Amino acid sequence: MTTVELSGVSKTFDGVVAVRDLSFGIRAGTMYGLLGPNGAGKTTTLRMMIGILAPDQGQVRVFGHPFRREHLPRIGYLPEERGLYRKMRVLEQLVFLAALRGLSTAEAGRRARQWCERLDMAGWMPRKIEELSKGMQQKVQFIAALLHDPEFLILDEPFAGLDPVNTAQLKNVMLELKEAGKTILFSTHRMDQMERLCDGICLIHRGRSVLEGELKLIKAAHGKNTVEIHFEGDGNFLERNGFVESFNTYGNFAEVRLRSGADPQELLHLVAAKVRVSRFELVEPSLEQIFIEVVGKADA
Repeated sequence: MTTVELSGVSKTFDGVVAVRDLSFGIRAGTMYGLLGPNGAGKTTTLRMMIGILAPDQGQVRVFGHPFRREHLPRIGYLPEERGLYRKMRVLEQLVFLAALRGLSTAEAGRRARQWCERLDMAGWMPRKIEELSKGMQQKVQFIAALLHDPEFLILDEPFAGLDPVNTAQLKNVMLELKEAGKTILFSTHRMDQMERLCDGICLIHRGRSVLEGELKLIKAAHGKNTVEIHFEGDGNFLERNGFVESFNTYGNFAEVRLRSGADPQELLHLVAAKVRVSRFELVEPSLEQIFIEVVGKADA
């Protein structure tokens, strides 16, 4: 069963195309990532799924039917922008937002306290929103998106402003929700998180889909012609040659894409003559490498 499906969706603002002929579907009970550079059309796409914006062309289907406002009680939404009342206290803010979703005050308060305990926010419940850091405000908005127990959760940059500990907390909650059968769609610039969490992805560039499908199939299609090298020494030893098509270096770690037909063993001998190699492994390309390659081809 498909939770949401976009068919030929387009949106234009003042003559500028934000989304063009976009199509993809998300299976129920999976986690799906929307990836793309700034201004690619990710947030516009998310907003069209919940009726904040209406597509100029195409159709959005949710839970097997064309989108209607009656679907909203079954959807949770975390916007990229802060959408909290700064003078309200955390607990009353959460209870208020949950009441808008149809929960009683008592039930909203019970759920809000549970989630605040879970995400180490209990001590902040009496505090005003304006007293919280950006990361803490992000956690409040995350809780607000969950309180009415939605079937479909849309998260726009959920890890923005979070340190590694709080990022791990939200990640663990997302995985638990997926295990419970919820469908989760999120956008992020954190490709490492998306690679570890998502079943499927859609890469948007300039409003168009340039890569879409199951993540494991996408990575397999790009082949095992990527070498990860951990080394000690000068990181400037790599260069494009008969073996190397492209590469990225990160201090004492390098990700190298081989030319078609290149022998990894010959590259190993070449590298070992220049630096001390502690690890040399042939792997599938990372999502970041695929992203750079696909966007580069799209621009070309």
